[in-house]
Amino acid sequence: MNTPVAPSVDVIIPIYNAPELTKRCIDSAVTVLGQSIRTIYIQDDASDTATCAMLDHLRYRQLHVYHAPENQGFGKSVNDAAARSDADFVLVLNSDTEIHENFLPLLCEAFADDPELAVISPVQDNFSRSKLECYQRRPGGYIATYRFQGYAFLIRRALFAAIGGFDAQFGRGYFEDTDLGRRLIQQGWRMGVHPDACIHHTGGASFGRGRSYRLLAKRNRALYLSRYPEARRNILLVSGPYTLADLSVQLTDSIEQVLRQGGGIHWLTPLPLPQLSCLQMRNSSASIKVAIKLMLRGRSRADKRISAVWILPDAPVLLRILLVFFARVRKLEIRKWETGQFEFAERLSDPLQNLSAKPVLKQVITKQNSE
Repeated sequence: MNTPVAPSVDVIIPIYNAPELTKRCIDSAVTVLGQSIRTIYIQDDASDTATCAMLDHLRYRQLHVYHAPENQGFGKSVNDAAARSDADFVLVLNSDTEIHENFLPLLCEAFADDPELAVISPVQDNFSRSKLECYQRRPGGYIATYRFQGYAFLIRRALFAAIGGFDAQFGRGYFEDTDLGRRLIQQGWRMGVHPDACIHHTGGASFGRGRSYRLLAKRNRALYLSRYPEARRNILLVSGPYTLADLSVQLTDSIEQVLRQGGGIHWLTPLPLPQLSCLQMRNSSASIKVAIKLMLRGRSRADKRISAVWILPDAPVLLRILLVFFARVRKLEIRKWETGQFEFAERLSDPLQNLSAKPVLKQVITKQNSE
């Protein structure tokens, strides 16, 4: 019997300043990942002299350091380093991450079990493990996500090259990872986060969280949303004691369409849901307090605001009245789904899907956002 050959993995660490955190990241990759990896490509993005000196004094045999003559940004740095690799997979690490366990076997097993998986990440260690327990596991043990975050990820190298890597238009960084994820989803690939694999991520080491960061994030968020306007969709779904298993195929498909376009679903139910389909689906108590909080969020971020209210049968009466009132005041779409009644849906203007050719759970649309 032939023993399966383990896939080859190279590590890429784009670096800009933060020498202490960077050294911790490199040390942990060498020490913890050990024989699971081949080469570590360090792409120094024109860092300060202290960082350059630290890198030049490292003596790990697996290390290949390249000093870029000028700052190119996170995406271009990763692209350049990936072009030097010929491995099956590349593991890309932010320089402010630190590895405490060898999660590569788990991530590679997920790829072996799901040939349509494009990229997978370990969870950040500040993510509550209890929150992850309610999400469905896919083949390989991962949880689906439709919003890619590039703090640490293992990706098929040939696919990364074929799709063009990160888009250089995002400059120094932020939203280039989310954009890459949208392109992967559009081509039919899957993305995941493995709840049994964990990594420490400090966050904000290179650029901090000051004014320059906020301006860059604002600029790149606008660029991203101009490309994928449906990513602004945030659906507030309210129901009686339903679960995912109780939903019709048609309603499940409608939810899936919102998620695949980069939107989110926040589902209010009387009892906690035992399972959620992906990380962009949230569940809270069907209370007036929670509903008001959700309806008022996103004052400074249009992409965080609730954009539509979907009402399922047996939703609490007072909550239905409140949500309909809020939705009408804000000129949001209101969609009511009625049990046991099927007809061809008539949509006012929803580019997500064309439902005129198949029966769906009856919807009553009373108001739609005119913006």
